[in-house]
Amino acid sequence: MTSSAPPGLSRLNAATAPEATALLHDVCGSAAWGAAVAAGRPYARLDDLLAASDTAMAALTADDLGEAMAGHPPIGRPQPGDPTSAREQRGVADTEREELLRLNLAYQDAHGHVFLICATGRTGAQMLAALKERIGNTPDTEREIVRTELGKINRIRLTRLAAPEEDPA
Repeated sequence: MTSSAPPGLSRLNAATAPEATALLHDVCGSAAWGAAVAAGRPYARLDDLLAASDTAMAALTADDLGEAMAGHPPIGRPQPGDPTSAREQRGVADTEREELLRLNLAYQDAHGHVFLICATGRTGAQMLAALKERIGNTPDTEREIVRTELGKINRIRLTRLAAPEEDPA
């Protein structure tokens, strides 16, 4: 089944349970999400993996979402030494970082967690606008927006994971 799968996907399929858990934890910090996605192996196609991710994301509880969010640095402050968060937040200009961090702290006070958005392909100005728009949302509304944004992030990261290792995308 894995012979026609992309090399990165074949690597995930062939990984031991602890290796798969580690690979998937780099994608999403939710143990429940990782266990559900790992349990669906082997995946013949990337689309199958992405569908499993979407299903697992839809099933996450509020606590599971909190666990997943805990693995994400604030927008405007990628984790030092983390090429993934740096790559995902590269649209943020130095001049926007201070305001993003200030508003993120206000958002955290209001919602109890960092502002989470799929930053890939967005400019700092777009993220600032989204943060300003979402800061006043109710916790229930924001939890579902976060679920959607995490799903987008997971899809991007899984696509990278499934790609051949030499793929720079």
